[in-house]
Amino acid sequence: MWHWSTRRRDKPAEARGTIDRRVADVYTFYRDFANLPRFLGDVMASEQIGPGTFRWAIRGPLGVRVHSTVRLVEERPNQLLRYETTARPGMRSDWTARFTAGSDPGRTEVHEVLRTPFGRVGRVALTLVGKPPGAEVAANLRRLKQLLETGEVTDTEHAVAGKFARAVPADHRRLR
Repeated sequence: MWHWSTRRRDKPAEARGTIDRRVADVYTFYRDFANLPRFLGDVMASEQIGPGTFRWAIRGPLGVRVHSTVRLVEERPNQLLRYETTARPGMRSDWTARFTAGSDPGRTEVHEVLRTPFGRVGRVALTLVGKPPGAEVAANLRRLKQLLETGEVTDTEHAVAGKFARAVPADHRRLR
């Protein structure tokens, strides 16, 4: 069951769900920032540029391409990751991902919180250009679940068009 919420306009976007993998597996996969483009809908690439610092290539609203520097600011192995952009205060995005054991040892509860730049105004602006933060966070976690449980991503909601499209086999292309 996935839940996302932006009920109060002064609250950050958040989502939570259960992944059928051990906490250590989910945490380790998520902690490797090279894996993030595999399930984040608008992050196209992630390159480590320093200790705990990464450069992301992002395709934003209306196809705009931007680069963002992201740094890991807090880490508790198998429990929590917090990272943020390096923009000036007030213009930063901040993510927190918490990992806890689920109802059995083979399941992990993931809770992610996203704070967007400019608070409520930023969230409203993103929603107006088709990128509602709460829905995007939930879609990203659904894709993480798919990737870790099945090895592939099929959920394309709130992602760059074509990013998670599966290749069409050659014999099917001739029929179109």
